Amino acid sequence: MEFQFLGTSSGTPSKTRNVSGLALRASGSPHWSLIDCGEGTQHQVLRTNLSLHALRAVFITHMHGDHCYGLPGLLASAGMLNRTAPLTLVGPPALWPFVEGVMATTQLGLPYPLEFVDVHTLDAADVLPDLAVRATALSHRLPSWAYGFTERAVERHLDGGRLRAAGLPPGPAWGRLLRGEDVVLEDGRVLHPEDYLLAPRKPRKVIVAGDNDRPELLVEEARTADVLVHEATYTEPVLQRVGTAPQHSSAAMTAGAASAAAVPNLVLTHFSPRYQDVAHKEGDGLSMRDLELEARAQYGGRLFLARDFERYVLDRQGVLARND
Repeated sequence: MEFQFLGTSSGTPSKTRNVSGLALRASGSPHWSLIDCGEGTQHQVLRTNLSLHALRAVFITHMHGDHCYGLPGLLASAGMLNRTAPLTLVGPPALWPFVEGVMATTQLGLPYPLEFVDVHTLDAADVLPDLAVRATALSHRLPSWAYGFTERAVERHLDGGRLRAAGLPPGPAWGRLLRGEDVVLEDGRVLHPEDYLLAPRKPRKVIVAGDNDRPELLVEEARTADVLVHEATYTEPVLQRVGTAPQHSSAAMTAGAASAAAVPNLVLTHFSPRYQDVAHKEGDGLSMRDLELEARAQYGGRLFLARDFERYVLDRQGVLARND
């Protein structure tokens, strides 16, 4: 599985970070999905190798503008590029009247059908062919969700030693066993696939969360995840000054929940624009380094602080790495 950040800032864009957007695809898949679509997301897509023709679904975590204002423009551009394939929109109930209202008031007609899936019915929907998607309710000023993406199928391998011991050397018959077919040997013995297939590996799972001031709500869901992508809008000292009204998490809060869930890979995003890539003044507490240090004090797994356009690959062993 792989994903790429299209925006990592919260609230407003900065000179180096756009607002929320993340592209995700299963390994080898010809299509991709978009999680959140803040203003300017379509401009970010232009700086990648992603195609709007290959976009299969858009998942909106919540209806704040920095997560959805870019959607009408992206839909319009896909139409002007002569897209014809259906596009699925998944999100809170307010998402559909938002899209319909923009289309009606701007006379936006699309040459492809839109299909809407209410997040409350997502478990019963079949949105992606290669990934099962599950939603978890979060805590924010507007209803907000996290989306968990889990591989539907994993590759299987044969126990070569047992097959050779049974008198079947490597060859076309091995392929038939992998496809689930019985194989009849020359002496009449029948080899059944389930007797020679090794146990499958764990399906990979990535959780991408919307805005949330209670990361502990994801602990149970994240126990089976390989990657958690979650906001770290503030450091704790800044959160204490700002107060609870914005309903965002600190780096320490998110890292603590990830540690409690024992999730092996944590990617922080949705940073307040006040945090600079390089501190203006040493010790002012307003650099990305401060967010990182706060998170590392709570979390001992593989930790990443996302940047726009960074690509990540999750290998079959569940190890996440940047793919620069």
